[in-house]
Amino acid sequence: MNMTYHNLMFENQTLFSKMVFSYLMPHALSIGQPKVLEYLSEHDGCMQKDIAQCCMIEPASVTSLLTKMEKDGLVIRKELHNNRRNLYVYLTDLGREKAKYVNEVFSQVESHALDGLSEEEKRFLLELLAKINGNMKDKNI
Repeated sequence: MNMTYHNLMFENQTLFSKMVFSYLMPHALSIGQPKVLEYLSEHDGCMQKDIAQCCMIEPASVTSLLTKMEKDGLVIRKELHNNRRNLYVYLTDLGREKAKYVNEVFSQVESHALDGLSEEEKRFLLELLAKINGNMKDKNI
């Protein structure tokens, strides 16, 4: 098979996700939760709409994702000034533990994926991917 950009991107994403979820399986995290935990580990107390925007998840999906995460004891949502439309999301102690583990797994899988590349190659690869990412965002995709 001719490995085009789209083939490589789809395959890399699939392989990366499979490896991440193989490590996370004992922690019973569903799709979407690791990304949210990672985001909250850096932006604890943010608004739901910020999670949706930065994690590129539809707002309705974020609501259902956070409902499950709240039920599982990973996050709590608080409204300020009695305004239910603006809920702020905070990690619980359990959520912080899971977020720490998720970040370790991401680092481990990333290290495995980039094994054999020099620091210069890694930096260049990230620059190229960032440029592609910017191109895609410019087109509102």
